[in-house]
Amino acid sequence: MPGPLDGIRVLNWSQFTPSSAGYILGDLGADVIKIEHPVQGDAYRGMGTMYGSAMSMKGGRHAGFEAVNRNQRSMTLDLKQDAGREILYKLVEQTDVFFTNYTRRVARDLKADYETLSAKNAKLIYAVSSTYGPEGPWAERRGFDQTAQARSGLMFAMGERDMPEPVQTVSGVADQMGATILVQGILAALVARERQGIGQLIDSSLLGSMLHLQYMGLSVTSFRGKSWARHARKKAPNPLTNHYRCADDKWILFAEIQADRFWPEFCKALGLDELVEDERFATALGGPDGGGRREHAVELIEILDKTLATKARDEWVRIFEEQHVPFAYSPVQDYYDVLEDEQVLANDYVVNFEHPEAGEIKAMGYPVRFSKTPAKIQSEAPEFGQHTEEILQELDFDWEKITELRDGGVI
Repeated sequence: MPGPLDGIRVLNWSQFTPSSAGYILGDLGADVIKIEHPVQGDAYRGMGTMYGSAMSMKGGRHAGFEAVNRNQRSMTLDLKQDAGREILYKLVEQTDVFFTNYTRRVARDLKADYETLSAKNAKLIYAVSSTYGPEGPWAERRGFDQTAQARSGLMFAMGERDMPEPVQTVSGVADQMGATILVQGILAALVARERQGIGQLIDSSLLGSMLHLQYMGLSVTSFRGKSWARHARKKAPNPLTNHYRCADDKWILFAEIQADRFWPEFCKALGLDELVEDERFATALGGPDGGGRREHAVELIEILDKTLATKARDEWVRIFEEQHVPFAYSPVQDYYDVLEDEQVLANDYVVNFEHPEAGEIKAMGYPVRFSKTPAKIQSEAPEFGQHTEEILQELDFDWEKITELRDGGVI
């Protein structure tokens, strides 16, 4: 069954993980053509050398590149040559969306900027994934995932309150969030084009996307005039919004904001009924003279730490399920745990995919379910330039002309 973007053509002229936007659009059924330099290609293809075995997968593929470039076709094209640009312009005439993470200066120099391409196709959606946004003194500066983490405040939101150091997250969270927000903008622009018949330029930056990801924390900090502090596990004022180590060194997290409401059931499940009547812990804030769990947080967390350390995590989960506890809780999982999680698998958030070289692998599914036009993985990441001739033939180039272009280094 066709996807929701079936019939939409997308040109992906970008490097590194902004290609995530391409795989998302490909999952939704768009024909995504990845444009790469005939010699250099996407630099992300060569990052396996830098990371070594950390990025290698079965079949010799680069795992990071594979993850963000599925459902795309690869075409090589030298945009420094007039013949290369003419092919690009011919593609653009038949294209709905063009997206890039090259700077405006590079795009202008190669005559692949919005002004040039929109003149070829007035209804084109030209989407830019920048680092810092299109305006301001840092608009043209070089940047990556980590710089967006740093500038957006995320690195000081991570970690424990008593830690003096900022903390980086792994796995390109800013790159991926930037791509997701870019796709959101592209889809909105496609709706606007459908309703109003207009193309337009849109910009989604890594910095702006990371601010959006932290919308709540930044807004509360602004409204209160006081920074939202890091979590402090050993003195958490609400023990039902905290995480604890179990006997098997696995962790469990409780996430219930209505602590007073569920405190008796929480204590019963842990076998700590005496805490319900203990005046230090009976209520969150205590009486008129203070007290309560907030004031006695350190000693309470010590008690809970000792109790939860007496049983393995799965045993605690079994107890909570048998007692039908109504408060929210979850195992704290590493990536391997997530890939085997029954809830994740039941919803196809992770799916099995038969890779032609690596065999059956687990791949990320699509996080939104469509009842009539489901998203799906149709192909692995393309080999370098794999579909160049195929796409040129779709543009009515014959083999003689294709050979000429290849001999001239255009493709």
